Amino acid sequence: MTSARVRKGRKRIHAGGRVRHRHLAAGTRAVAMIEAAKGGLVVVVGLGLFALIHRNVQAVAEEIVRHVHLNPASRFPRIFLDAAASASDSRLWALAVAAMVYAMIRFVEAYGLWQEQVWAEWFGILSGSLYLPLEVYELTVSVSAVKVILLVVNLVIVGWLAFVRWQASD
Repeated sequence: MTSARVRKGRKRIHAGGRVRHRHLAAGTRAVAMIEAAKGGLVVVVGLGLFALIHRNVQAVAEEIVRHVHLNPASRFPRIFLDAAASASDSRLWALAVAAMVYAMIRFVEAYGLWQEQVWAEWFGILSGSLYLPLEVYELTVSVSAVKVILLVVNLVIVGWLAFVRWQASD
């Protein structure tokens, strides 16, 4: 066999003898796209943090709150404004670098999942499972549509990758 993958009907036979149904590969690629999108979003946030270095972060935060028509005295805008008030250049650098490292991890995982690598499937199960207790805790504090959607999406991703690994063990 000269290529790494050969399609046989509804199955894909990989180098090394692994057999995977195409629907499993399609689902795993969907998860890879979600992970890549998360990485892309975090890159944008990281670039935004880099852009705030040597600027008046408090003034920028107040302008954002005004632009979005939020009440600066309400809970979440107040948290945002307080965080901006305590932001220093070194803290912004640290957060921006951390965002870029996190994004790189998401991109590597997405690439591994796209290539149907076993290590990426296990990594996705582990990393997704780490968020579940926090997401459940956040729902016990207060329920919102965003929190429920995040929990459901994460459960679906972890469940899918676990299913793929279980199918591969048969």
